[in-house]
Amino acid sequence: MRNSLPKAASLALLAGALLIPAVPASAAPVAAKTAAVTAADPFSAFDVKVKAPKTARAGGKIRYTIVATNKGPHYANAWFIGGEFPKGVDLKKISYAASIKGTECFGEGRAFFCFLPKVLEVGDSAAVMFEAKLKKSAKGTQKATLGVVSYNLDTGMEDMSKEELDRLGVPEFGFQKTVKTKVVR
Repeated sequence: MRNSLPKAASLALLAGALLIPAVPASAAPVAAKTAAVTAADPFSAFDVKVKAPKTARAGGKIRYTIVATNKGPHYANAWFIGGEFPKGVDLKKISYAASIKGTECFGEGRAFFCFLPKVLEVGDSAAVMFEAKLKKSAKGTQKATLGVVSYNLDTGMEDMSKEELDRLGVPEFGFQKTVKTKVVR
């Protein structure tokens, strides 16, 4: 099954934050690849573009747009868009709009992720726009780390629990960008 609701629920538990140690596809050693190195490569690497305003007013809104393009080598069926929002953002006042219908989002702490219920073929893109309200007490430079988290799930792993996936060492990969917005008064 390429789209599975139990898979979405299982993966929602996995995507706690984009603070996952990122292992980009280009991180493989220069030496000849072995089976172990190939197994650690992502099934789906992503090119991520993030737009954010350079400045925003305290108490105002910040709009983040994330566009993710699957660079392959395989289709992506286990991936999330989102990330860690700045400290100055009111986490109860985050709204989103996605390019794919049926998108479900969830938050934990300063992390906010969306599961887009679509298999993303190589070369296809998806976008999510987040609008966050800054607290009136926000000051300085607000930093957000946003992008994509993808997982290497094999066929039949869609309904496994997070504990079982962790026990098996299912690889997860982060493809993120950091953007900064200066708070002005």
